[in-house]
Amino acid sequence: MQIETAEGAYHYQTMRRAIEVIDARADAPLTLEELASEMHMSPAHFQRVFSAWAGVSPKRFQQYLTLGHAKALLNERFTLLDTAASAGLSGTGRLHDLFLRWEAMSPGEYARGGEGLAIRYGYGDSPFGEVLVLATDRGICGLAFTAETGRAAAMADMRARWPNANYVEGADIPAMAEALFRGVGDARLHLIGGPFQIKVWEALMQIPSGHVTTYSEIATRIGSPKAVRAVGTAVGRNPVSWLIPCHRALRKSGGLGGYHWGLPVKRAMLAWESSRVEAG
Repeated sequence: MQIETAEGAYHYQTMRRAIEVIDARADAPLTLEELASEMHMSPAHFQRVFSAWAGVSPKRFQQYLTLGHAKALLNERFTLLDTAASAGLSGTGRLHDLFLRWEAMSPGEYARGGEGLAIRYGYGDSPFGEVLVLATDRGICGLAFTAETGRAAAMADMRARWPNANYVEGADIPAMAEALFRGVGDARLHLIGGPFQIKVWEALMQIPSGHVTTYSEIATRIGSPKAVRAVGTAVGRNPVSWLIPCHRALRKSGGLGGYHWGLPVKRAMLAWESSRVEAG
Protein backbone atom coordinates (compact mmCIF):
# COMPACT_ATOMS: atom_id res chain seq x y z
CA MET A 1 0.00 0.00 0.00
CA GLN A 2 1.32 3.43 -0.92
CA ILE A 3 0.31 6.81 0.40
CA GLU A 4 0.98 10.23 -0.99
CA THR A 5 2.69 12.65 1.37
CA ALA A 6 3.16 15.81 -0.70
CA GLU A 7 0.33 17.50 1.19
CA GLY A 8 0.63 15.44 4.36
CA ALA A 9 1.28 18.36 6.69
CA TYR A 10 -1.76 20.23 5.35
CA HIS A 11 -3.92 17.11 5.55
CA TYR A 12 -2.82 16.46 9.12
CA GLN A 13 -3.67 19.99 10.23
CA THR A 14 -7.10 19.52 8.65
CA MET A 15 -7.56 16.27 10.57
CA ARG A 16 -6.33 17.84 13.78
CA ARG A 17 -8.98 20.54 13.47
CA ALA A 18 -11.54 17.85 12.64
CA ILE A 19 -10.71 16.06 15.91
CA GLU A 20 -11.32 19.27 17.87
CA VAL A 21 -14.62 19.93 16.09
CA ILE A 22 -15.85 16.35 16.53
CA ASP A 23 -14.90 16.37 20.22
CA ALA A 24 -16.81 19.60 20.74
CA ARG A 25 -19.90 18.03 19.16
CA ALA A 26 -19.50 14.53 20.56
CA ASP A 27 -23.19 14.28 21.43
CA ALA A 28 -24.27 14.36 17.76
CA PRO A 29 -22.39 13.22 14.64
CA LEU A 30 -21.88 15.94 12.05
CA THR A 31 -22.88 15.73 8.41
CA LEU A 32 -20.30 16.41 5.73
CA GLU A 33 -21.77 19.87 5.18
CA GLU A 34 -21.75 20.70 8.90
CA LEU A 35 -18.20 19.46 9.43
CA ALA A 36 -16.93 21.32 6.38
CA SER A 37 -18.67 24.49 7.56
CA GLU A 38 -17.16 24.20 11.03
CA MET A 39 -13.74 24.02 9.40
CA HIS A 40 -14.43 26.94 7.03
CA MET A 41 -14.11 24.79 3.93
CA SER A 42 -16.47 23.97 1.12
CA PRO A 43 -17.95 20.45 1.29
CA ALA A 44 -16.27 19.52 -2.00
CA HIS A 45 -12.82 20.70 -0.89
CA PHE A 46 -13.13 19.09 2.53
CA GLN A 47 -14.30 15.83 0.93
CA ARG A 48 -11.25 15.82 -1.35
CA VAL A 49 -8.77 16.48 1.45
CA PHE A 50 -10.52 14.08 3.78
CA SER A 51 -10.65 11.24 1.28
CA ALA A 52 -7.01 11.70 0.29
CA TRP A 53 -5.98 11.31 3.92
CA ALA A 54 -8.52 8.89 5.39
CA GLY A 55 -9.69 6.72 2.51
CA VAL A 56 -13.17 6.34 4.02
CA SER A 57 -16.23 8.55 4.33
CA PRO A 58 -16.29 11.42 6.86
CA LYS A 59 -19.31 9.78 8.54
CA ARG A 60 -17.44 6.52 9.10
CA PHE A 61 -14.21 8.23 10.04
CA GLN A 62 -15.87 10.21 12.83
CA GLN A 63 -16.18 6.92 14.69
CA TYR A 64 -12.42 6.49 14.54
CA LEU A 65 -11.79 9.97 15.91
CA THR A 66 -14.14 9.75 18.88
CA LEU A 67 -12.72 9.39 22.35
CA GLY A 68 -14.31 5.93 22.61
CA HIS A 69 -12.41 4.50 19.66
CA ALA A 70 -9.54 3.25 21.83
CA LYS A 71 -11.93 1.12 23.87
CA ALA A 72 -13.45 -0.26 20.68
CA LEU A 73 -9.99 -1.17 19.42
CA LEU A 74 -9.26 -3.06 22.65
CA ASN A 75 -12.48 -5.03 22.21
CA GLU A 76 -12.14 -5.71 18.50
CA ARG A 77 -8.44 -5.59 17.61
CA PHE A 78 -6.52 -6.38 20.77
CA THR A 79 -3.28 -8.22 20.05
CA LEU A 80 -1.80 -10.87 22.30
CA LEU A 81 1.88 -10.41 21.65
CA ASP A 82 2.78 -14.06 22.21
CA THR A 83 0.35 -14.96 19.44
CA ALA A 84 1.66 -12.20 17.20
CA ALA A 85 5.23 -13.36 17.68
CA SER A 86 4.43 -17.01 16.98
CA ALA A 87 2.59 -16.00 13.81
CA GLY A 88 5.81 -14.52 12.48
CA LEU A 89 4.35 -11.12 11.74
CA SER A 90 6.56 -8.97 9.55
CA GLY A 91 6.25 -6.53 6.67
CA THR A 92 2.53 -6.00 6.23
CA GLY A 93 1.84 -6.85 9.87
CA ARG A 94 4.18 -4.17 11.13
CA LEU A 95 3.89 -1.35 8.67
CA HIS A 96 2.20 -1.95 5.34
CA ASP A 97 4.86 -3.30 2.96
CA LEU A 98 7.84 -1.81 4.78
CA PHE A 99 10.22 -4.39 6.19
CA LEU A 100 12.10 -3.20 9.26
CA ARG A 101 15.61 -4.43 9.96
CA TRP A 102 17.22 -3.16 13.12
CA GLU A 103 20.28 -3.34 15.30
CA ALA A 104 21.03 -1.86 18.68
CA MET A 105 24.06 0.13 19.68
CA SER A 106 26.46 -1.61 22.03
CA PRO A 107 26.13 -0.81 25.76
CA GLY A 108 29.38 1.13 25.52
CA GLU A 109 28.13 3.26 22.64
CA TYR A 110 24.91 3.90 24.51
CA ALA A 111 26.73 4.88 27.69
CA ARG A 112 28.89 7.37 25.79
CA GLY A 113 25.81 9.26 24.62
CA GLY A 114 26.64 8.89 20.96
CA GLU A 115 30.18 10.21 21.25
CA GLY A 116 32.00 9.87 17.93
CA LEU A 117 28.72 9.19 16.13
CA ALA A 118 27.73 11.28 13.10
CA ILE A 119 23.97 11.83 12.91
CA ARG A 120 22.38 13.37 9.82
CA TYR A 121 19.06 15.14 10.26
CA GLY A 122 16.39 16.83 8.21
CA TYR A 123 12.66 17.41 7.86
CA GLY A 124 10.13 15.71 5.63
CA ASP A 125 6.42 15.27 5.14
CA SER A 126 4.10 12.62 6.56
CA PRO A 127 0.37 11.92 6.92
CA PHE A 128 0.71 13.21 10.50
CA GLY A 129 2.40 16.50 9.77
CA GLU A 130 6.03 17.45 9.46
CA VAL A 131 8.50 14.82 10.61
CA LEU A 132 12.08 15.16 11.83
CA VAL A 133 14.26 12.24 10.71
CA LEU A 134 17.71 11.43 12.07
CA ALA A 135 20.03 8.75 10.69
CA THR A 136 23.47 7.29 11.18
CA ASP A 137 25.42 5.37 8.53
CA ARG A 138 23.79 2.20 9.92
CA GLY A 139 20.18 3.34 9.74
CA ILE A 140 17.45 5.62 11.04
CA CYS A 141 17.95 6.45 14.70
CA GLY A 142 15.31 9.12 15.27
CA LEU A 143 11.82 9.98 14.07
CA ALA A 144 9.87 12.84 15.68
CA PHE A 145 6.67 14.67 14.77
CA THR A 146 6.77 18.45 15.05
CA ALA A 147 3.08 19.41 14.64
CA GLU A 148 2.42 19.72 18.39
CA THR A 149 5.90 20.50 19.72
CA GLY A 150 7.50 22.62 16.99
CA ARG A 151 10.86 22.05 15.32
CA ALA A 152 13.07 23.44 18.08
CA ALA A 153 11.57 21.28 20.83
CA ALA A 154 11.62 18.15 18.69
CA MET A 155 15.27 18.65 17.76
CA ALA A 156 16.23 19.44 21.37
CA ASP A 157 14.50 16.24 22.49
CA MET A 158 16.42 14.15 19.98
CA ARG A 159 19.75 15.80 20.76
CA ALA A 160 19.26 15.17 24.48
CA ARG A 161 19.11 11.42 23.83
CA TRP A 162 22.56 11.40 22.21
CA PRO A 163 24.17 14.59 23.57
CA ASN A 164 27.70 13.80 22.46
CA ALA A 165 26.96 12.98 18.82
CA ASN A 166 27.94 15.21 15.91
CA TYR A 167 24.83 16.53 14.13
CA VAL A 168 24.92 17.58 10.49
CA GLU A 169 22.09 18.44 8.13
CA GLY A 170 21.56 15.66 5.59
CA ALA A 171 20.47 16.47 2.04
CA ASP A 172 19.17 12.89 1.66
CA ILE A 173 16.74 13.08 4.59
CA PRO A 174 13.62 14.48 2.83
CA ALA A 175 13.75 11.67 0.24
CA MET A 176 14.32 9.16 3.03
CA ALA A 177 11.23 10.45 4.85
CA GLU A 178 9.13 10.18 1.70
CA ALA A 179 10.23 6.57 1.18
CA LEU A 180 9.38 5.69 4.78
CA PHE A 181 5.83 6.95 4.56
CA ARG A 182 5.21 5.33 1.21
CA GLY A 183 5.74 2.08 3.07
CA VAL A 184 7.59 0.17 0.37
CA GLY A 185 10.99 -1.53 0.62
CA ASP A 186 13.40 -1.94 3.50
CA ALA A 187 14.12 0.38 6.40
CA ARG A 188 17.21 -0.06 8.54
CA LEU A 189 16.91 1.16 12.13
CA HIS A 190 19.85 1.93 14.40
CA LEU A 191 18.33 1.87 17.86
CA ILE A 192 20.02 3.67 20.71
CA GLY A 193 18.68 2.54 24.07
CA GLY A 194 19.21 0.42 27.16
CA PRO A 195 18.52 -3.35 27.22
CA PHE A 196 15.09 -2.98 28.88
CA GLN A 197 14.04 -0.30 26.42
CA ILE A 198 15.14 -2.45 23.46
CA LYS A 199 12.98 -5.34 24.73
CA VAL A 200 9.95 -3.05 24.94
CA TRP A 201 10.55 -1.61 21.46
CA GLU A 202 10.94 -5.10 20.00
CA ALA A 203 7.56 -6.04 21.54
CA LEU A 204 5.95 -2.95 20.01
CA MET A 205 7.11 -4.09 16.58
CA GLN A 206 4.91 -7.18 16.93
CA ILE A 207 1.67 -5.15 16.95
CA PRO A 208 0.02 -5.21 13.50
CA SER A 209 -1.17 -2.01 11.87
CA GLY A 210 -4.76 -1.21 12.86
CA HIS A 211 -4.46 -3.20 16.09
CA VAL A 212 -3.50 -2.29 19.65
CA THR A 213 -2.22 -3.84 22.84
CA THR A 214 -1.78 -2.67 26.44
CA TYR A 215 1.19 -1.61 28.52
CA SER A 216 0.52 -4.57 30.85
CA GLU A 217 0.49 -6.99 27.91
CA ILE A 218 3.87 -5.66 26.81
CA ALA A 219 5.22 -6.07 30.35
CA THR A 220 4.06 -9.70 30.38
CA ARG A 221 5.53 -10.32 26.92
CA ILE A 222 9.02 -9.20 27.96
CA GLY A 223 8.93 -11.25 31.18
CA SER A 224 8.40 -8.36 33.61
CA PRO A 225 4.64 -8.42 34.35
CA LYS A 226 4.93 -6.03 37.30
CA ALA A 227 6.95 -3.43 35.41
CA VAL A 228 3.98 -1.71 33.76
CA ARG A 229 5.11 1.79 34.72
CA ALA A 230 8.65 1.14 33.50
CA VAL A 231 7.20 -0.18 30.25
CA GLY A 232 5.21 3.03 29.85
CA THR A 233 8.39 5.05 30.31
CA ALA A 234 10.26 2.92 27.76
CA VAL A 235 7.39 3.26 25.28
CA GLY A 236 7.62 7.03 25.67
CA ARG A 237 11.36 6.92 25.03
CA ASN A 238 10.97 5.16 21.69
CA PRO A 239 13.25 7.20 19.39
CA VAL A 240 11.61 6.21 16.10
CA SER A 241 7.91 6.85 16.61
CA TRP A 242 5.48 5.24 14.15
CA LEU A 243 8.14 2.91 12.71
CA ILE A 244 8.22 1.33 16.15
CA PRO A 245 4.49 1.84 16.80
CA CYS A 246 4.30 3.14 20.34
CA HIS A 247 0.96 4.77 19.44
CA ARG A 248 -0.58 1.26 19.43
CA ALA A 249 0.00 0.84 23.18
CA LEU A 250 -3.03 1.75 25.33
CA ARG A 251 -4.04 1.59 28.96
CA LYS A 252 -5.96 -1.51 30.01
CA SER A 253 -8.93 0.76 30.78
CA GLY A 254 -9.10 1.83 27.14
CA GLY A 255 -7.52 5.20 27.83
CA LEU A 256 -5.04 6.43 25.26
CA GLY A 257 -2.26 6.91 27.76
CA GLY A 258 0.40 9.40 26.83
CA TYR A 259 2.17 10.09 23.57
CA HIS A 260 5.51 11.79 23.35
CA TRP A 261 4.59 13.92 20.34
CA GLY A 262 1.08 14.88 21.48
CA LEU A 263 -2.19 12.98 21.91
CA PRO A 264 -3.76 14.56 18.80
CA VAL A 265 -1.04 12.89 16.74
CA LYS A 266 -1.65 9.53 18.48
CA ARG A 267 -5.38 9.71 17.88
CA ALA A 268 -4.85 10.62 14.24
CA MET A 269 -2.46 7.69 13.79
CA LEU A 270 -4.88 5.18 15.31
CA ALA A 271 -7.76 6.55 13.26
CA TRP A 272 -5.72 6.58 10.04
CA GLU A 273 -4.62 2.97 10.53
CA SER A 274 -8.18 1.85 11.34
CA SER A 275 -9.45 3.43 8.16
CA ARG A 276 -6.72 1.66 6.16
CA VAL A 277 -7.76 -1.70 7.62
CA GLU A 278 -11.37 -1.04 6.64
CA ALA A 279 -10.45 0.15 3.16
CA GLY A 280 -8.42 -3.01 2.62
